Amino acid sequence: MNEAEGLRQRRPLRPQVVTEDTTAQESKDGSTYSNKVFRMTFMILALLLIIPLIGAIVLLDSPIDPQPISFKEPPPFTGTLEPNFKLRQAERLFENQLVGPESIANIGDVLFTGTSDGRIVKIEDGHIQTIARLGHGPCGTGGDELTCGRPLGIRVGPKKSLFVADAYYGIFEIFPSSGEVQRLVSSKVPIEGKNLSFVNDLAVTRDGRKIYFTDSSSKWHRKDFCYLIMEATDDGRLFEYDTVTKEVKVLMEGLRFPNGVQLSPAEDFVLVAETTMARIRRYYVSGLMKGGEDMFVENMPGFPDNIRSSSSGGYWVAMSAIRANPGFSMLDFLSDKPWIKRIIFKLFSQETVMKFVPKYSLVVELSETGSYRRSFHDPDGMVATYISEAHEHNGHLYLGSFRSPFICRLDLKDV
Repeated sequence: MNEAEGLRQRRPLRPQVVTEDTTAQESKDGSTYSNKVFRMTFMILALLLIIPLIGAIVLLDSPIDPQPISFKEPPPFTGTLEPNFKLRQAERLFENQLVGPESIANIGDVLFTGTSDGRIVKIEDGHIQTIARLGHGPCGTGGDELTCGRPLGIRVGPKKSLFVADAYYGIFEIFPSSGEVQRLVSSKVPIEGKNLSFVNDLAVTRDGRKIYFTDSSSKWHRKDFCYLIMEATDDGRLFEYDTVTKEVKVLMEGLRFPNGVQLSPAEDFVLVAETTMARIRRYYVSGLMKGGEDMFVENMPGFPDNIRSSSSGGYWVAMSAIRANPGFSMLDFLSDKPWIKRIIFKLFSQETVMKFVPKYSLVVELSETGSYRRSFHDPDGMVATYISEAHEHNGHLYLGSFRSPFICRLDLKDV
C-alpha cells in the first residue's frame, strides 16, 4: 500500500448533516412502510374471516329451492290508488286481548274470529268468549301451531253455523250456540295423492251445499309462509266440497300460494287470490263457462290476502304487502334471482326477513269487473298493520290481521 492509498483510508468520514427534509423523508418512508404492513395485515385478517364465511354459505343447506318468476312493473300509485291516510281513521278494538284475528264473520252484531293460539272466539257486547278450540294445548306461542291449530278463513252458513278453515286440521262446521264441532274435511287425508299442508280460506254457497276452499301448499305449513312465498312453490290448489255427498274435487292446481276465496253474487264463479303472483284468478262453477278459468285481476299493487264482498256488489281485497310504484318492492327485485333467495335463508330466519317487509297497509275495493274503485292506505302502518281481510258490516270495515294483537274498525262514512 502506497502513501496515497493510506491517506485515503485514513481520511475522516464526513459528518452526516440531518435536515428537516431528511427527517421528513425518513418519517414518510416509515409511515409508508407502516401503512403497507397495516394494509397487508388487514387484508390477511379479512381473508381469514371472509373465506370461512363464503365456505359456510356454500356448504350450508338452504331450506328453500326457489323457482324464478317474473313480474310486470307494478301499477303506479295514482288515481284510485293514490296514497292517502284513510286507514289511520280506523280505531283499534280489543288491543292485546286477541292475536292474529285473520278472518272475521258476523251473525247479527256478534262478531266471530280465530286467533293465533288456535281458538274460535265470539265478540259480543264488548266481551270476548272462546266457543271452540280445534287443536289441543298447551298453546300460546307460534311454535305451538302444529298442535294447537290456526283458524284462518271463517264464514257463516245458512243455519247460523260457522264454517272454519284451519291451516293444520282442515275444514270444520261449528255451532256457536252449543259449541258443537264437526270436521268436514281432514287435512290428514291426502287428496289425489297430495297432502293438505296449509288449508287457508273458504267460501260457502247460500244454501250451504258447496264449500270452496284453498290449500296454499302441499309442502309448506302456515308457519313457513315466508318460505312458501320466497320459493314461489306452485303446488297450491282450489277445492270444492259437497256437504251432501261428502266428496272433495280438485278444481284448480299449480297455483302459487292460493289464498283468499270469494263467490260472486250470482255464485257462478269463485275468485282466488294467488298471493305470490300478485293477482286474482277466476274459476267458473256454473253456467255456460262451467269448468273454465281466467284472470280476474293481474299485476296488483300488492300481494292479495283475503277477498270479501262489498255492499256495492264488488270486492274488498286486503294486501299482505305492497308493490310500491314509485318505490322499491323486495319481492319483485328477488323474483328472478333464486340464488339470492337461497343465501338469504341460509343466513337469516323467517322472522328476521319479515322485519324488512314495510309496514305499509293497503285495502282496495274492486268493482264487479275487477277495476279499482277506491283504496285505503296507512303508509307507515301506524294504526292498521299486517291486514289480512276487510269484512264489511253495518257501514264499517272490520280489518283482520295475520299477526297484529287487535281488530281495526273503519267507519266508511268517514272515508
